[in-house]
Amino acid sequence: MTLFDSPAFEGHEGVHAFCDEAAGLKTIIAVHSTTLGPAAGGCRMWPYESAEAALTDALRLSRAMSFKNAMAGLELGGGKSVIIGDSRTQKTPALFQAFGRSVESLGGRYWTAEDVGVSPDDLMEARKETRFVAGLEGHAAASGDPSPVTAEGVFRGIRLCVERAYGQDLNGVTVALQGVGHVGGYLADKLHAAGAKLIVTDVNQTALREVAARTGATIVAPDAIFDVEAEVFAPCALGGAINVETLGRLKGRVVAGAANNQLATPEIGRALFDKGLLYAPDYVINGGGIINVAAEILGLEAGLAFDQAWVDAKLDRLALTLAEVLDRAAADGRPTHEIANEMARERIAAGRG
Repeated sequence: MTLFDSPAFEGHEGVHAFCDEAAGLKTIIAVHSTTLGPAAGGCRMWPYESAEAALTDALRLSRAMSFKNAMAGLELGGGKSVIIGDSRTQKTPALFQAFGRSVESLGGRYWTAEDVGVSPDDLMEARKETRFVAGLEGHAAASGDPSPVTAEGVFRGIRLCVERAYGQDLNGVTVALQGVGHVGGYLADKLHAAGAKLIVTDVNQTALREVAARTGATIVAPDAIFDVEAEVFAPCALGGAINVETLGRLKGRVVAGAANNQLATPEIGRALFDKGLLYAPDYVINGGGIINVAAEILGLEAGLAFDQAWVDAKLDRLALTLAEVLDRAAADGRPTHEIANEMARERIAAGRG
């Protein structure tokens, strides 16, 4: 299969592979669109089983970033980078400096930031070789950890979906939370404060115990999270959580979480709809983090300080955009992911005009 034959390839402007044998770097940077502005999206380090799997992930994630940035009303396009490797054992300063040189070679068409397996310390090394890095401290435009802002947007989205599906607020509602890492942990705190009951899982036992201690959450094994009695399933780990095998096991009427690419295939979105579940499209509900990062990019480019009021206004608008998606889906009798895809493409096309 060639790149252009990949089901994940959708008019990408550029797909760039870089290798630095001395540094141990193998990375793919996928630029889906720069119509609305420079492509922006995090860097993920993962021990992919093959180069093809890494390419597919980069393609899917970069397109999702185009749609996410468009739906968040940002002057940014979509891009994503993946590094093939085990983040627990293969990180070195030299590797991330080589990654920084790869980003720099694109001349500002792509801005990178944190994602799974990559920390601010890693990106500090990349920053030695390129200025096109966001999510770091030490300057007036610094946005800080985007996780709390992502969690706030997801929390608002869950609250809205529960109102639509159940006609009530979050008090007493049970949420099955898959993944309690950076975003999931903050989200758990917000849901608990709103009176929700939590059932949680994660491969990180320490994080699970800490969240359970703070929120009174019930802990279950990773695979068991799909079978619990809960009104809301909130996927906040890696993608593909909603698939042919797991869909039939969900008990509630709402799927809303922070993970990217939650649907294993587009057909699963139709199956969710046919089953009567309300799905909050992932790249709409989880746009808070990139809004935070966008404020930093804007500040760096203009030489200005970070503008919290700008972030707050964009976050408010994001909730209204999710409401618009739900309204249009209800009015048209169509799945929410189809509506969101159409809206995102419309916004990108308008930028070309």
